[in-house]
Formats: sequence, structure tokens, C-alpha cells
Amino acid sequence: MNQVTLTAEAFSKATRDAAAFGRGNLEAVAQSTQAYVQATQELSRQALALAQELNTQAIESAKALVGAKSLKEAVDIQTQFARTAFERAASEGSRLQQAALQGIERAFAPLTQRATAVAPQTTHPLAA
Repeated sequence: MNQVTLTAEAFSKATRDAAAFGRGNLEAVAQSTQAYVQATQELSRQALALAQELNTQAIESAKALVGAKSLKEAVDIQTQFARTAFERAASEGSRLQQAALQGIERAFAPLTQRATAVAPQTTHPLAA
């Protein structure tokens, strides 16, 4: 084979390898984006459900306050509502935080896998 043919074949292989490398990167980004969107939607659903539950609890508490027979009873109702709402928000906040962290891990997993898979390819020196 002459030098022109060898050079053309090497260039063609390098082009195919670069295209495959780029395609793999785009696939990893697409998978990561999909996981991020799914995690965000799920987290939004959970946060909305919590907000609705806290709103329902507030309405029930307001109804109970209207029916209070004394100031002490009203204070007790309000204190119980505040305590319950705070405890619920704190516990659900921790759960939402954990769900967010898991979503981030799932979103970064394809990128991490891709980086791990291509790391050996990036350490080879270029042919002279």
C-alpha cells in the first residue's frame, strides 16, 4: 500500500472513531436529561401533594378554630396545628431532600458511566 492509501485509511478510521465517540457522548447526555426530567416531575408531584395535605390540614384547623368555645381552646387548637404542620413539613422536607439527591444521582449516572468508559481512550498518545 502506498502512503496516500494508508493516510486515507487512518483518517477514515479516526473520523469513524470520533463520530462514535461523539454519538456515545450525546446518548449519555440524552439519558441524563431524561433522568433529570423524570426526577424533577416526580419531585414536583411529591411537593404538590405535601402542599395539598398541609393546605387541607390548615382548613381543618381553621374550621376547628371557628368552633372554639373559649380563648384557651382556640390557643390549644392553633398550637396543635402549628406543631403538627411543622413536624409534617420537617419530616416531608427530609424525604423530599432525599428524593432530590436520588434524582441527581440518577441524572448523573449516564454521564459518569460514559466518562468511566471513555477514560482509557483519552490516555492513549496520538500516533506520530
